[in-house]
Amino acid sequence: MEIIRNGAQPSVKGPDDWFTGAVRIDPLFSKKEATKAAGALVTFEPGARTAWHTHPAGQTLIVQSGLGWVQREGGPIEEIRPGDVVWFAPDEKHWHGASPTKAMSHIAIQEEVDGKVVDWMEQVSEAQYAR
Repeated sequence: MEIIRNGAQPSVKGPDDWFTGAVRIDPLFSKKEATKAAGALVTFEPGARTAWHTHPAGQTLIVQSGLGWVQREGGPIEEIRPGDVVWFAPDEKHWHGASPTKAMSHIAIQEEVDGKVVDWMEQVSEAQYAR
């Protein structure tokens, strides 16, 4: 058994290459030798969002607080709220983040495939973000 104590892993700022706006990442758990999944609590300030990206094994988001937006390529922007669970299929191009006026936090869980968990792409433009 392993217990990772709250506060044992420092918060980090979301890198500018991967995010627009103020984003904080709080690591929750890393992949182990016998597992492939890792998870983090990601907090987006109003208007903050990821760049477009894909995950080779897909991604699960569990919304913890606030009001967020998600979009897969070619689809509409969808609102997400606390308790919602979002699944993006493997290699599905998508982005997620806060609404323009309300922050949002979610737990993000993704698995590694051949040493890779994510492929980052272009930023979501202001025009794409504006509904």
